[in-house]
Amino acid sequence: MESPAAPRSAKPAWADPEAAGFACLLLAGLLLAYLPALRGGFLWDDDAHVTKLSLRSLRGLWRIWFEPGATQQYYPLLHSAFWLEHRLWGDSVLAYHLLNVALHAAAAWLVYDVLRRLSFPAPRLAALVFAFHPVCVESVAWISEQKNTLSAVFYLLAARVYLRFDATRGTSAYAGALALFAMALLTKTVTATLPAALLVVFWWRRGRLGLRRDVLPLLPWFAAGLAVGLHTAWVERTFIGAEGADFTLSALKRLLLAGRVIAFYLGKVLWPSNLMFIYPRWSPGAGWGDAAYLAGILALLAVLAVLARRMRGPLAGFLIFAGTLFPALGFVNVYPFLFSFVADHFQYLASLGIIVPAAWGVWRICLRLPLGDAGRAALRLAVPAVLGILTWRQAGTYRDSETLYRSTLARNPSAWLIHFNLAVTLGMGPEHLAEAISEYQATVRLKPDHWRAHNNLASALLKVPGRSADAVAEYGQALRYNPGYAEAHNNLGIALEDAPGRLADAEAELREAIRLRPDYDAAHANLGTLLERKAGSLPEAIREFQAAVRIAPREADYHYDLANALSQAPARLAEAVAEYRAALGLEPDRADAHSNLGVALAHTPGRLDEAIAEYRLALRLQPGSEEIHANLANALSRRPGGSAEAIAEYSAALKIDPSDAQAHYALGILLSGAPGRRQDAVAEFEAAVRLNPGLAEAHFGLAIALAMGGERREEAIAHLERALAIRPDFELARRALDRLEAAHP
Repeated sequence: MESPAAPRSAKPAWADPEAAGFACLLLAGLLLAYLPALRGGFLWDDDAHVTKLSLRSLRGLWRIWFEPGATQQYYPLLHSAFWLEHRLWGDSVLAYHLLNVALHAAAAWLVYDVLRRLSFPAPRLAALVFAFHPVCVESVAWISEQKNTLSAVFYLLAARVYLRFDATRGTSAYAGALALFAMALLTKTVTATLPAALLVVFWWRRGRLGLRRDVLPLLPWFAAGLAVGLHTAWVERTFIGAEGADFTLSALKRLLLAGRVIAFYLGKVLWPSNLMFIYPRWSPGAGWGDAAYLAGILALLAVLAVLARRMRGPLAGFLIFAGTLFPALGFVNVYPFLFSFVADHFQYLASLGIIVPAAWGVWRICLRLPLGDAGRAALRLAVPAVLGILTWRQAGTYRDSETLYRSTLARNPSAWLIHFNLAVTLGMGPEHLAEAISEYQATVRLKPDHWRAHNNLASALLKVPGRSADAVAEYGQALRYNPGYAEAHNNLGIALEDAPGRLADAEAELREAIRLRPDYDAAHANLGTLLERKAGSLPEAIREFQAAVRIAPREADYHYDLANALSQAPARLAEAVAEYRAALGLEPDRADAHSNLGVALAHTPGRLDEAIAEYRLALRLQPGSEEIHANLANALSRRPGGSAEAIAEYSAALKIDPSDAQAHYALGILLSGAPGRRQDAVAEFEAAVRLNPGLAEAHFGLAIALAMGGERREEAIAHLERALAIRPDFELARRALDRLEAAHP
């Protein structure tokens, strides 16, 4: 690639129909190429980038900028953009996808514009190849990678404005370029390589670098890039976890790894086949292969250096390519190295170092072919057209998480993290439970120390009848690899709670979870539930539920559980009523809360009508509940003039569940007092006795109903004697028996 003459002047984009038309062409073509992914869902860690609830306020925006760890990575301008986008369109996946495609189109257009200003002979072709190259799909179709597309726009804008400064030496141009560079750095740190790339461009244009003209103005840029890079490395280690045994590599292994990584990315740009979301992870320095890759890269560099005597372009492109890749070559730990040393999104910007010289090569070849202008133009367009088809196919794998994970596993079955994520995506529903278990098992087989997979596998096994012992063992494995994993202690406690003789062990696990995480609301609530079952522990159970409510006051279940516990203490019914109302304030359509509130109100003097109203609300939400019909009937029976309605409600309850002996007995009592319904009352008492022979009250009621008829005196006496046998202290039954025996000696 020949060195250019001085850059020609170019019209502003808004005054240049050619540039504006090319921008429209890029956007339309990219929307078509990425159509399969546009209506896709959130993927992977998108939920950590699309602004989470705790950061959606102005206070959250402040945290994005001044609280490292508030966001997944400290890219404050990126997360500010996500914050604004969420305000504009919420969780609309389509809007995020459209924006990412538009940003990629803008980046491609800026490639065209910058190259045109540098008098590059094939700016359109280079921009088209970059726009439609399938290695860019991961950066464009994955919403989280807006960090790539947005930072690329700032990066290229900064380069564009700095080229103007280079030509004019104007202070305003320099300040504008520096501001854009700062914006790029705050969006993604890989843009710190821009000043080095600019020096390579100046060497390509002029054949040498001048200290005052070229180097000194960029020294502040290098300093800013270094500072931001060091901060990002610290964040990766401190908040994301890019440290430990999996990241321990010697200097030699890192050097060998760098050679292989460069060769890998070079191959994917030149021949983009078998692209995948996660590539297999190599073992650096395990054989002579890595040394061969490094030797090959060094040999290529030597050839390009010799060639640079005639044309500097290929060497300049390679230097920009390798230099932009530097943060991802293995010399600095980044979290994705845990599962792979390479990823397509790492070379989004770097690929320009290969694409631009390659476009020049294609352009030169086309010039020499005897095809005529139309034929040469068609041949030049064939390259981006073929790439566009490949992009369309690759974008289809980003439709949704399950599609992405399955397509990745088809190419890389050893991707343990994909097995894990696929299992999480499948969920715990009965329709996918067996496959989810299989995927978790594949995860721990490939990575035995994956404690989250052991924990999730255990939770899945708990849902399978007869697998509780296996679940307990898997929780144990999770804690073996991470003894401080509070969630596993909590989950193990829940599993042991139902195991015979393990209640004390369950309590110990839940207490350990709380010790590790005092603000663990679910563990407090689970411990409260366990203590409710433990004799004499109701006051402590109430305190645990109160702790859960204090930590998570917007969680309706905690208010409901606290109310249930308080309702067991007669002196605390008023507090129970308040907690039931708090739960209903958060979830107004909870039938169980309305029903239990009705029970609490029914036991509070003077609030019977309120109780009846709550029961009616509960029935509107859950008309098929036998228990609520029975509770309403009981309340109506206590209200003057409510017997007829009570009889109807008991009848409705028994139609739903004819096996409720207590409801048969209560209905019998009401029918006994209804004119002409004695025989119906007898039938209800007989049903109650048949269903629950040990219910003394039912025997008593049946005896009285029989005695009222006079013809079944002996049966009445027998039932009274049975009631007294069950409850010797049943004084009413004893009096009734004495009267019957006295009346008929």
